[in-house]
Amino acid sequence: MFKNGWLALCASVVCAFAFAQPARAADDAAKDAPKASAEDIVRQAVTGLASKAQIESIRPSPIPGFYQVIASGQLVYVSADGKYMFTGNLIDLASKKDMSDLLWADFRKAQLDKLPASDRIVFAPARPRYKVSVFTDVNCGYCRALHQHVEDFNKAGIALEYIAWPREGVLSTGGNPTPTYTEMVSVWCAADRKAAFSAAKEGKQPKAASCANPVKSEFDLGVRLGVTGTPTIVAEDGTVLGGYMTPDQLLQALQKRGIKPAS
Repeated sequence: MFKNGWLALCASVVCAFAFAQPARAADDAAKDAPKASAEDIVRQAVTGLASKAQIESIRPSPIPGFYQVIASGQLVYVSADGKYMFTGNLIDLASKKDMSDLLWADFRKAQLDKLPASDRIVFAPARPRYKVSVFTDVNCGYCRALHQHVEDFNKAGIALEYIAWPREGVLSTGGNPTPTYTEMVSVWCAADRKAAFSAAKEGKQPKAASCANPVKSEFDLGVRLGVTGTPTIVAEDGTVLGGYMTPDQLLQALQKRGIKPAS
């Protein structure tokens, strides 16, 4: 998985050199080729470092001469000439805002808005005041602890919209489906998803089932959005609010973030 892979390479002098070399080669080749756009140069620089990195977004950054790139669940800043890259959070000292966090939130919101409710397992009150997306694994302890309070979340006006994220991944190192992935497929393919989901959270194995399901695509989505563990709770505006939280803690986090409740 690239989350702990391609970007980690940049911590080494060898890979810093490897990153710079394609850019120098590109400079030489550019003399005899049509001029590439800055975005093309940035893209080539990232893929030159990690050919399998999945680039999701390239935008001009608030820093002149640099672009902000989201690729394979990570955010990096790359110079327009493709020679330099750095990581870390970009803080606007005047507004005291985390510009990296704002970019991530916008990206998460756009991606999550594309995921239909029919692909989620939703526990909601009749008229929810707030909706959160929760990347979950049916076997993780904190995921189970959170779901034990699902009725209290609903009483607080919060809808929990669960998205599958098997922590073991989809395939084992031997190339076989992981036990958690197989179990979550059975849950998502159950005739009564919510009942199967709640039972699995109590440690009860679901009846084996298979069907066209979104479990793998939702796992891949989580990787792209930077999810590294479960539960991961995301607000409607794309902000990651945290992991395990009580209903009161989640309500306070939503209010502190300034998320407006539905009228």
